[in-house]
Amino acid sequence: MDDSSFFPGVITSLPPADIPIDGLSSYLVQGKDSQIIFMSFEKEAVVGVHTHAAQWCVVLDGQIELTVDGQKRVYGKGETYFIPANVPHGAKIFAGYKDVTLFGQKDRYKERTI
Repeated sequence: MDDSSFFPGVITSLPPADIPIDGLSSYLVQGKDSQIIFMSFEKEAVVGVHTHAAQWCVVLDGQIELTVDGQKRVYGKGETYFIPANVPHGAKIFAGYKDVTLFGQKDRYKERTI
């Protein structure tokens, strides 16, 4: 299922986020102190261990294998996860994965300009 049939136009008309992952479509809602990003992964992706401000996510479709502070768990459609600020984490994201993520940081990602 492509983005246009999964996410409604009110989401796909949002500005794209500048996230350098091949096969990722992302749509950014910028708040005063936080960001919400709708993400759709066409291809499998691996995100190395990193840290940032708090992150809360709702899995809309597909699966993600998330390792948070050394603990690995797979999340699927309808599940949520929370990553506290500055806790090391990384992920294996499977093709077809879609989510909506809130970052408790206003500048986690910039709007893509191209």
